[in-house]
Amino acid sequence: MSNEQGNRQIRRRSVSVGTEPQTRQGSITIMKEPDVVETAVHPMDQVAVEDYRLATNRVLNWYAVHVKSRHEFVASSELVRKGIEVFVPSVKKQRQWKDRKKLVEFPLFPGYAFVRVPAYPGAFVDVLKTRGIAGFITLEPGSPTQVNSEEIDSLKLLIGSGRDIDVYPGLKEGTRVRIIRGSLINAEGILIRKIDEFVFVVNVEILGRSVAVKIAPHDVNVV
Repeated sequence: MSNEQGNRQIRRRSVSVGTEPQTRQGSITIMKEPDVVETAVHPMDQVAVEDYRLATNRVLNWYAVHVKSRHEFVASSELVRKGIEVFVPSVKKQRQWKDRKKLVEFPLFPGYAFVRVPAYPGAFVDVLKTRGIAGFITLEPGSPTQVNSEEIDSLKLLIGSGRDIDVYPGLKEGTRVRIIRGSLINAEGILIRKIDEFVFVVNVEILGRSVAVKIAPHDVNVV
């Protein structure tokens, strides 16, 4: 086939897109005449375009991730460096050294962390490529399981209150309440009775764990 014949065939398949030549990374752009262009897009570029479309949606969700042993804070630092929002629930405890006492930070849920990212494959891969991250927690095959943002918010309030915190296996019993005053205001959880005192419990469903603090009954309302 001659070059002139090939050019005529290309013109018949072309569509009008504007008067200026355009070049797109990952695609082949052929300018034949003003206002006419033909673009051949590689299949992998289609995936990238879809990934970008989902990313720009910018709906951020919380997910729980497995972290390698004693890598909670290492992974957290690496995620922050990448610009990824991360939450490692932790408490400070006093430890005795040879000549002094020191407050040491400990993860509340060893081996776990929470990340807040858009629900698209590129964001998940970026997290998985982070040092210390072992994988996402998935309750159903196919995609990571979202964590209720209310659980994260209430957990942050409990930790930020500075109160003594206990960790239990998941507790389901009790009345669901919202704290109406004090440093834990607006935190939601379960109110249970423990001997002669009341305990406010936040369940982290996906981990099967609960975090609890002592609370006065008049500081809560039933949700």
